[in-house]
Amino acid sequence: MTRQIKAGNILVGGGAPVSIQSMLNTRTTDVAASLQQIRDLAAAGCEIVRLAVPDAEAAKGFAEIAAQSPLPLVADIHFDYRLAIAAAEGGAAKIRINPGNIGGEDRVKAVVDCCKAHHIPIRIGVNGGSLDKTLLAKYGHPTPEALVESAFSHIRLLEKYGFYDTCISMKSSNVPVMMEAYRLFSRQSDYPLHVGVTETGTESMGIIKSSIGIGGLLCEGIGDTVRVSLTADPVREVEIAKQILKAAGVRKGGVNLISCPTCGRTRIDLIGLAEQVEQALKNCEKNITVAVMGCIVNGPGEAREADVGIAGGDGCGVLFVHGELKEKLPYDQLLPALLRYIDVL
Repeated sequence: MTRQIKAGNILVGGGAPVSIQSMLNTRTTDVAASLQQIRDLAAAGCEIVRLAVPDAEAAKGFAEIAAQSPLPLVADIHFDYRLAIAAAEGGAAKIRINPGNIGGEDRVKAVVDCCKAHHIPIRIGVNGGSLDKTLLAKYGHPTPEALVESAFSHIRLLEKYGFYDTCISMKSSNVPVMMEAYRLFSRQSDYPLHVGVTETGTESMGIIKSSIGIGGLLCEGIGDTVRVSLTADPVREVEIAKQILKAAGVRKGGVNLISCPTCGRTRIDLIGLAEQVEQALKNCEKNITVAVMGCIVNGPGEAREADVGIAGGDGCGVLFVHGELKEKLPYDQLLPALLRYIDVL
């Protein structure tokens, strides 16, 4: 088990539930737009949100946002250690830095001392696209070993000044590289891990890469907090992250919808029916599995572990519970009957 840190009111690591993060794409100087996006993310299920703090004006905006934010905020800092200090003093719940790009050790120490004083954890953010030149020369390119070595070099620097309230990320756009880096690190350290695939691309490919990388590691028991990176609305990052956590079995709650692929036996609009069920149960928080099957011959048996489900035949269908037939209904009554049944569960 990893050690535990606390970002605002959210525990990370140490057996705490895997938390979901996202990052605003508004300008941090636009306080109203940033707060609206934070509220949208919170409504979608986001638990920690990160903001870019590239300059002094952004640091000022960050403090204004932090004073009103319903979620704990992470300040994303590069190059200027003074911005990290300003964000820490302005209400940040966590600081994200790359200790290698904010100057000499005295500047790192200044950030560490400030975070200690305010009881703020630090995320060391290693990225395959910004590795130190000495590591690139040593390994030739951003290998898993290079990412891990970079992480440990930064950890040693923080530990030198007595700072251990740290979370680690080692992101890459290469999914196998990223996964192996986290595996290697987790065998050698108990620092909590922020897991994500970076620069995944547009939504379609980003979902695939994130599902493999994040979901694969979660299935191995690796990962304490996650961020799905998409070239899309940040709210979609949160929605996809929730689905990945549920699919990996690390988060319960909400409907688990299962449906079969169509085949030559299908006599109903299975795709349309499944989409209607998914939309109707989008906001259902009941911890249930619902099946939508296209064949009344094999459907109930294939979905035996579902709490409730429907299976369509030629103009009719059945409603079943744990594989047992409960009702035979005309096709147009299947969806209403399913929803009525779920209502009373």
